[in-house]
Order: sequence, then structure tokens, then C-alpha cells
Amino acid sequence: MNKEQFEYLATQIFQAALEVHKTMGPGLLESVYEFALVKELQLGNIYVQYQVKVPLFYKGHDTGKEFFIDLLVENEIVIEVKSVDALHPVHQAQLLSYLKLADKRLGFLINFNVTLVKEGFKRMVNNY
Repeated sequence: MNKEQFEYLATQIFQAALEVHKTMGPGLLESVYEFALVKELQLGNIYVQYQVKVPLFYKGHDTGKEFFIDLLVENEIVIEVKSVDALHPVHQAQLLSYLKLADKRLGFLINFNVTLVKEGFKRMVNNY
């Protein structure tokens, strides 16, 4: 995927998050926002997967552990959904770890428990 395609999808993701927030408002569970965001992206004909299991390896060895990506858009963009009072550095570290471990270049941390969704929208990159 080239940068223009990434940027197009980034815009679509932000607009979908805005629509979800406008429709649902703040204060709900993360799972509600995940579902709504999946549906909103699908309505825009964007391929999105929900709760994607990724096995965890250490130096080439399978640890038998796994982590779950909240949403994976077009098999390329990781979205971590939150509904918290405030985003903290640990949330950003989590997304960055997911990007590295899943070998993805672009991700978004979206906190829906805010007055304006742009206040809870954080873009992160890994070798982008």
C-alpha cells in the first residue's frame, strides 16, 4: 500500500470515528464503539476485521501467547479503541507495540470518552 492509499484510509477512519461519536456520544463501553466503528467502515466499503488474533513470538520462538488487535483496516492499519477518562502513555505504548509485533506501519488510538473525538484521536507510525 502506498502513502496516498494510507492517507485516504486515514481520512476515512477519522470520518467514521466522527460519525460514531456524533451518533453514540461519550460514556459507553469500548465494545460498543468497536462494533459501531466496524459497521461505519463497512458502510464505506472498507474492509475491516474485528479482534484479530496475532501470535506472539520471541526471537523466532512461539511463546504460545497472543494479543488481539481491536480493528485491522484493509489488513494494514491497526486501530486501538478506548473509552477512558484520558489517554495515558501506556495506551500509546500498547499501540506502538502492536504495530511492531504485527509488522504494520500505521495505527490509530481512538478514545471515544471525550467531548470532541479529535481530542481522543492519536496517530502513530512504525517505519512509515
